[in-house]
Amino acid sequence: MSTSIDPAEVAKFEAMAADWWDPHGKFKPLHMLNPCRLDYITSQIAAEFDRDLTGPKPFEGLRLLDIGCGGGLLSEPMARLGATVIGADAAPRNIPVAQIHAQQSGLEIDYRHTTAEDLAAAGERFDVVLNMEVIEHVADPQAFLIACHDLLKPGGLMICSTLNRNPKSYAMAIVGAEVVMRWLPKGTHDWAKFITPDELYALIRSAALDPVDRKGMVFNPILWRWSLSDRDLSVNYVTASVRR
Repeated sequence: MSTSIDPAEVAKFEAMAADWWDPHGKFKPLHMLNPCRLDYITSQIAAEFDRDLTGPKPFEGLRLLDIGCGGGLLSEPMARLGATVIGADAAPRNIPVAQIHAQQSGLEIDYRHTTAEDLAAAGERFDVVLNMEVIEHVADPQAFLIACHDLLKPGGLMICSTLNRNPKSYAMAIVGAEVVMRWLPKGTHDWAKFITPDELYALIRSAALDPVDRKGMVFNPILWRWSLSDRDLSVNYVTASVRR
């Protein structure tokens, strides 16, 4: 079975596995970004599947895959909202970290050391695929998105976020986050693998998915928080698309 996994990228995150749930550690940027990501994810799922987010378990009955789940920063809130969650990661050391934290949190989440391609080949199908900050780390983005398409039921929803490729994103994500702020270890990101919104939309369409929305995720250094933007997709951005 072919795979879009890049072993060097997997090794980077494997080395950081134990730090996933430390809000002040190597994954501090993700902890800071998580409320913004969750705002987008929950609103898109609720709109697509006509769910009321004020209810106790609004995503009950939905089968959701969190690709590149890491330590479970997105898997856990999705499980709390009632979804049946499968978390998949190509880095084996991430899985026990995620499993232990879910047990401590009293959550049932099916974490697996596997790839999108292997899940698709096994016939797994989902209502929702979360594909967050993964595509810039794979060897073949098109093959990866085709696997994500195959994992969705007809009418299923994929949420995909990544980093734009331009001088500003280099300054913010590479120089700012890795060198100046030291939020991430040097070499975490490869700017050449960043993808512009138009490029991502083209890849999504080539994978037989229909893009339905995209927004920027913008960091405000004064308020020290992230927010969604309809216009500013210059660095971090997120998209929603539906399987035809």
